[in-house]
Amino acid sequence: MKLVVRVKLLPTPVQAAALEATLHACNEAATWAAQVAFEENALRPLALRKHTYAEIRVRWGLGAQAAQHAIKKTCDAYTTLKANLRAGRYGRPGTKRHARASGKPVVFRPRAAQPTTTGCCPGSTSSKRCRSGPRPAG
Repeated sequence: MKLVVRVKLLPTPVQAAALEATLHACNEAATWAAQVAFEENALRPLALRKHTYAEIRVRWGLGAQAAQHAIKKTCDAYTTLKANLRAGRYGRPGTKRHARASGKPVVFRPRAAQPTTTGCCPGSTSSKRCRSGPRPAG
């Protein structure tokens, strides 16, 4: 059973900046993974992970969990798109609207929601070192 909890964060200005940077990095990584998924037709998590995981970790400096979430988020978006196309929510195949929806990669908004756990939040009280946010250069 999944439990979804909505919480209001009251971060310090430094924590807020770290959260914002993490959110933007995760969504940018997910958009890039969506482009790769579209080009390689790798719409399942394992197939997409083979193409994108290492690059996401290096390019955006995301931790393992955040990188996995970005990949899974991308795959879930394509699953939803495919279901909507099959259900006819974008018109019949061959129509302009259907072609527009299926003919380009999925794009995520910079501030779109990102799943997380307490262990990967900047400033978490977990004993583990936070590794979800972009790592400082150097």
